[in-house]
Amino acid sequence: MKRAPSFFRAKALSLPLFLFLACMGFTGCDRVGDARFQKALSEADKRLSSDDLEGAVRVYESVLDGTPKTAEAHYRLGHVYSDRLKEPLGALYHFNRYVAVAPDGPYAKGARAYKKEGELLLVAQLGNGAPLTQEEAARLKNENLKLRKTLEEMRLLKTPQPTGGPVAKGGEILQKPIPPGARTHKIASGETLATIAIKYYKNKGRAREILDANFYSADAATKLKVGQDLYIP
Repeated sequence: MKRAPSFFRAKALSLPLFLFLACMGFTGCDRVGDARFQKALSEADKRLSSDDLEGAVRVYESVLDGTPKTAEAHYRLGHVYSDRLKEPLGALYHFNRYVAVAPDGPYAKGARAYKKEGELLLVAQLGNGAPLTQEEAARLKNENLKLRKTLEEMRLLKTPQPTGGPVAKGGEILQKPIPPGARTHKIASGETLATIAIKYYKNKGRAREILDANFYSADAATKLKVGQDLYIP
């Protein structure tokens, strides 16, 4: 019986070796990604311990990629907004995002538990802690319902139309409703989404987040108006 030529024997041996090395390579890359994520969490924790809240938020946000692998950063951001910044709107957003990305994750129960508490805190914040009349309570309840609808839309991360979004009569691009109690910015002369993103996030690349949070169409980026209020997510 003739033996196969050495060339074919070499190829037959090299295929399993290639698959093995490829598998090891992917595993190695995954481990590197995990190591970077854990390093970022440690860095953010250090900044929190030194009361650098803005720096900690930036580090946490830098690792978010919309996958379950980085969902823990949403959970930690939720606690930063609720416990340190006292901003229930931001806390609700990040806890809801954690549940959306990792519904069976180790922190899902805690994230869900905050929802009712956060909504009550938000209502109290809108009422400034003063005794509410029946009419005022009804108004706040309606605003809270609108907020919950807005949060649900944010949780689903509906992708806005790149062009040709909803327009009003006369061709004016419509702006999305600003959530009650949300942080806002009034556009000044000469400002762009990039300069506004730098002001609030020290990162002009986050201009797209502001655009998506405020408008149905990307065309709005070139049609900002002086004096217009923007929601800063």
